[in-house]
Amino acid sequence: MPTILLLLGWRLFFYANEGNEPIHVHAKKGDMECKYWIDVNSFDIALAYSYNMSPRARKEIRKIIFTHFDYIVEQWQEFQAKRLP
Repeated sequence: MPTILLLLGWRLFFYANEGNEPIHVHAKKGDMECKYWIDVNSFDIALAYSYNMSPRARKEIRKIIFTHFDYIVEQWQEFQAKRLP
């Protein structure tokens, strides 16, 4: 479960045991947690799930993901490349 970014109390990370799911990122801050699907082609994200998050927290993490979109995609690709035999 590598952490790829720590920002404003948010920890963005990937899980190693999620099989062949499309590109996505998990985020956690305190007792809040969420997962966003990332669509590289349309430069967009979609909420997969959220737990205990206010609208303000959703807005904050969306901004972080969009601001660091390319970095997250790059980290995902590197992470997946390391997992392949």
